Amino acid sequence: MLNIIVCVKQVLDPEAPPSAYKIDEVTMRLVQTGVPPVISPFDENALEAALRIKSSQQAKITVLSLGWNLSRNILRKVIALGADDLYLIEDKNFNSLDSCATATVLAKAINKIGIYDLILTGRQAADTNAGLVGSYIGEILDIPIITVARTMTVSERKLRCECITQDGYNIIESNLPALVTVSNELGVIRSAGIKEIMAAQKKPVTVWNQEQLGFSTANLNRTIMSSIFIPKADIHCEMITGETERETAANLVLKLREAKIINRE
Repeated sequence: MLNIIVCVKQVLDPEAPPSAYKIDEVTMRLVQTGVPPVISPFDENALEAALRIKSSQQAKITVLSLGWNLSRNILRKVIALGADDLYLIEDKNFNSLDSCATATVLAKAINKIGIYDLILTGRQAADTNAGLVGSYIGEILDIPIITVARTMTVSERKLRCECITQDGYNIIESNLPALVTVSNELGVIRSAGIKEIMAAQKKPVTVWNQEQLGFSTANLNRTIMSSIFIPKADIHCEMITGETERETAANLVLKLREAKIINRE
């Protein structure tokens, strides 16, 4: 049986309106009010990849999520979709980890689980867009790393992926165990039925804190947040008119030259 571990992140809803966001000036973190968090859509791509593999062969899917104040109801969605086990790596000390520290904690949890053939992550997180954690995990575990895969197949302990490039894709093969960061080109996550959603609420969830993992997160961060802010955009709209279309076009060109958007040549 193939053992697959999928790492998913609970994030602020990227589809929420700008008015739902504000900055906590003390912790220098972005917070969202009135809108529940979601699973990062990129990580849902990774889960969908695991579910497709499971539909074609015998496999067990274990999902890991790291953070603080994690929503059980939201993360149990992975069980409703077809994952077998859910592990929450939850501790107040995990609330402000950078990519390197996050990968270190997840790798520690993966080693504690102990059995894995394939580790899947999203290509990046929907909040930071850093795209580092997956590769860091693979490096820490010292296993092959394949990035931005749009398809993957597993057969006879061999992994074959099509990986996105700027002008097409590469075909990369690897032995197992391996780690793959899954690109959004793989496709969106499937939907869960009401029966599966209700059954998932009864499924036990394993929770590990820093102490249970047996190590400290002190001095794990490699980056320091100096500032965070929401950009302000001043929008000015001016209607360009004229007696004829030719005159309107000439007035537009004049305005663009005045704004130095185009030159006078």
